[in-house]
Formats: sequence, structure tokens, C-alpha cells
Amino acid sequence: SVLSRYENQITILSDYLEEFPETDEPVWILGRQHHLNTDKSKLLLDISARLWFTYRRKFSPIGGTGPSSDAGWGCMLRCGQMMLAQALICRHLGRDWQWEKHKKQPEEYHRILRCFLDRKDCCYSIHQMAQMGVGEGKSIGEWFGPNTVAQVLKKLALFDEWNSLAVYVSMDNTVVIEDIKKMCWCPAQSSSVAHSSAHLHRSALGQNKNTAGLCPGWKPLLLIIPLRLGINHINPVYIDAFKECFKMPQSLGALGGKPNNAYYFIGFLGNELIYLDPHTTQSFVDSEENGTVDDKSFHCQQAPHRMKIMNLDPSVALGFFCKEECDFDNWCSLVQKEILKQQSLRMFELVQKHPPHWPPFIPPSKPEVTTTGAELIESTDKLFELEEEFEILSV
Repeated sequence: SVLSRYENQITILSDYLEEFPETDEPVWILGRQHHLNTDKSKLLLDISARLWFTYRRKFSPIGGTGPSSDAGWGCMLRCGQMMLAQALICRHLGRDWQWEKHKKQPEEYHRILRCFLDRKDCCYSIHQMAQMGVGEGKSIGEWFGPNTVAQVLKKLALFDEWNSLAVYVSMDNTVVIEDIKKMCWCPAQSSSVAHSSAHLHRSALGQNKNTAGLCPGWKPLLLIIPLRLGINHINPVYIDAFKECFKMPQSLGALGGKPNNAYYFIGFLGNELIYLDPHTTQSFVDSEENGTVDDKSFHCQQAPHRMKIMNLDPSVALGFFCKEECDFDNWCSLVQKEILKQQSLRMFELVQKHPPHWPPFIPPSKPEVTTTGAELIESTDKLFELEEEFEILSV
């Protein structure tokens, strides 16, 4: 009944925004400004274009014998998927790309969607994320926090050669410019390593048929900043800086919500946050034979949800995407100007050099994989990955 309700929705733009108050204040959505009194339709289109991932049911059991639905526990995983999907949309289609129902979309769009389908062979599926979470101390079926999801995405991105993202998760509320540039300016992999790892992971993680990530140059950056903005409640001193992040053109929004109740925050109006809610259970959707995906259930066409910023749990994770180095340099300038201008309590720190008391920074790299299935298991990589490789080789 839930799925049929989405399939039968009728798009009436004027009705969706009746819940917004009459105001001259601008609405900010992921770095774009909208005015309710002049462009309500554009605001709705901008919101509905974001990929919306929710609970699903009737997918293949995770790990072969695990749950076949993530209802009740997968909401933060779905929010992490939404933030990452927004980065991929910006990477391949651009921030101004818009989705329209029944309109044919480019192949890159369907390829992005296929990365997130609920199958064990899709690189950012609920299966891959839940199993990678085991290495972060989370049992399959256990609720994740924002930082855990960030760490999981960071590890899974190492196997995603089509999108070729550099994922940086900040430590101790500190973003280190030197480390990010070291990670994003990676030389090409050696041909032997590239061939063996690409051959094995291409079908397993994202159906990657080319290796865009093997070229030297700036790797597009997904920057995630886990934060604690208070003890039991958000400290009001952080509110203005938090809102400023949604104004930045690099913004991917924020992961957060309430205890055991995660939302993907994409913007704000006044002192209310606008978010996409993953707490709807829909049926598993697979790709068609031609590679396209029936995408009606992957775009929220309801009125956007809002909540007061002060009701936000203080544990959050900010996301930003920098496709080129100049985007990152611009982000650093905006942070210096808008976030660090306050000499009082800062939301996070941005420093040029790697702190000398920290362990040396080593850019993460995918473990070498041979065509026989043997794999070098490093301290940060988990045994389940090896099991997955043997499953793939036996197919």
C-alpha cells in the first residue's frame, strides 16, 4: 500500500509548498538560494531532484542469512547513501541537474542509481554498508551513528573506480588542508595493480567498466566532518555557523537527527532545517535488463519535512563535495570567512599543516588483489571482504 501510494502520486507543484510559512526569508538548499514568494516551483524541483533512499524490504538477505529489510535500523545508512549520491550527482551531472518524472535521464544517472541498489554486488548497497560496519564495531541490524557511516563510506569508496572519489573524514573536529591535497593529488596506480584489482572488483562493486580513477590528477573530494555540537542538546553558539554550511556551493548537507532516528538535512528556512526522511518502507527495486532503473520511488515528491534546529541531536556530520582543487580552495576561503570568524567556540578547525603530535597521514589505498582470490589483509580491512571475493570468483 505504501508503494502504490507513491506510484499513484500526482505532481501538483502548488500544493506541495502550502506548508511553508508566508515569509520573505530565503530558503537555502545545498548551496542554492530560493525565494518562496517568487520561485516556489523551482524550490520543489530542487528538493525532488535529490535521490531519496528509504527503508526497503524483500531484498536478498544480507550476508546470505541476515535480514532482508532494513526497516527500523538502516535509517542512518540510507542518509549516508543520500549524501554520497548527491556527491555523485554533482560529479557526473552537476549541481544544477534537475529530475523530471517520466523524462528520460542520461546513462550516468542510472549508473549512479545502480551503485545504491539493494544487492550485494552494488558498491554502496545496504549489504556492503552493513557488512563493512561490522569492522567498525556494528553488528548487522544495529543502528549506526554519523561518524560510523562516514568511516564505512570512506572504506567502500576505495573499491569504486568509476566514481574515483577521495573520501576524507576529519579527526578531532580538525580538517587538515595538507592531508587532503596529499590524498587528492594521487599518482596513477601501477598497471599490474590496476589490472588485477579492477578485474575483480568491476562486477562486484558498481558494475564499473572503465577505470576513470586510474588517471593522475585531482581526485574529486568527498569531505565529511563528524561533529559534536553540544552535550545533550545543540549549543546555540553553533547555529549560525551550522546554517552557513548549507549556503556553501560545495554543500552536501548534513547527517543527523534524533537518537536512533536519522535524517538527511539538505537546507534551512530561518531556524528550521529541511530534511529528507528515510523512514518509509518500500519494496526492493532492481535494474532492468537494459540497465535503467525504475526511479519513481527514489525521489520524494511529498512536502519537505522541517524541524527546529534546537531539536537536533548534537551528533552530526557535515558533507562537502569539491570536484576540482579550486572548489576546495574556495571552500577553505569560505570556512575562514564564515565559520572561523568567530573567536569564541568554533564548530571545527581548519589548519594548513598536519599536526605534529598526530600519527603520520597515509592516504588510504585499496589492498592489492590477485586473480587467484588471495588478498592482502591490512589492519583496516575486514575478513568479510575476502569472503566476498571468493563468492565472486565462484560465480
